[in-house]
Amino acid sequence: MRYGTYGTEFVTTSSNSDVWTIISLLVAVCGGIVLYFTFLNPNNSKNYTGFTKKIYDFLSFTTISLEAILKICYLIVALFITIISFSLLKESLIAFLLFLAIGNLIVRVIFEGSLLILMIYRKLCNINDLMKDKNEQKK
Repeated sequence: MRYGTYGTEFVTTSSNSDVWTIISLLVAVCGGIVLYFTFLNPNNSKNYTGFTKKIYDFLSFTTISLEAILKICYLIVALFITIISFSLLKESLIAFLLFLAIGNLIVRVIFEGSLLILMIYRKLCNINDLMKDKNEQKK
């Protein structure tokens, strides 16, 4: 620290980052509102094709990519538990086997529960679409 600054250099750098944070927040809010009312307008959904249709579906949550993310995360966590369990071999064989089996079982149950919720959502969407089709046919 230099003499005569009395710690003011910390105040100026933090206020610069605070200003940038506020500007970023304002731009993000304005941009989000504009995108919502222009690009994500449901009336425009039929106008998009190709890459813009994929972006529209992604941003409007028409397609859900959580299933692939959950499967990748499951593989990573299961491999981590399996690899880390080998460090317990020096302690005892029983601890290694219990950690390997129970750890992977618990992770599997958690991820299957998450995927089950997604499957229920997909089935409900299919039922909803079928009900809409039946109602439209009756009219």
